[in-house]
Amino acid sequence: MPHQIIEYSANLESRMDIQGLVDGLHDNAMGIEGLPLGGLRTRAARRENYQVADQHPDNAFVHMILKLGHGRDEETKKAFGEAIFKALCELLEPVSSTSPLAISFEIQEIDAVLTWKKNNLRDYMAKRQN
Repeated sequence: MPHQIIEYSANLESRMDIQGLVDGLHDNAMGIEGLPLGGLRTRAARRENYQVADQHPDNAFVHMILKLGHGRDEETKKAFGEAIFKALCELLEPVSSTSPLAISFEIQEIDAVLTWKKNNLRDYMAKRQN
C-alpha cells in the first residue's frame, strides 16, 4: 500500500509541470524493490491557502508523504525514503535552483488494524500481462 501524496503551493503551477512531477515520482517508486506495484498510488494536492517563511509571494513549498503498510523494518523504510527524497529533489531542482522552495518528505506507517481496503487492480494487471 505505498501511497505518495504530494502537497504543493499553488504558485508552483506557473513554474513547473505538476503532472510531470507526479509521473516522475510514480516511475521512480515503480523501480524500488519492496514497493508493491498493485498498491502504488501517486497523487498531488494543490494548496491554495498557505504562507511560507517570511510570506514573500515567491516562496513555495512541496511536502510529500509516503504512506506504507505496517511491518517493514527501519532500514528498509529508510532506504525507501532516501531513494524517494533523492528523486523528489532531482525533479524539483529546476525550480529550487531559480526560486525559493521548501521541500520536505516523511514516511507514515499505516496501522494494520485501522485500515480498510478493497480493489481489483491486481486482477486487471494480471489480465493485461497475458
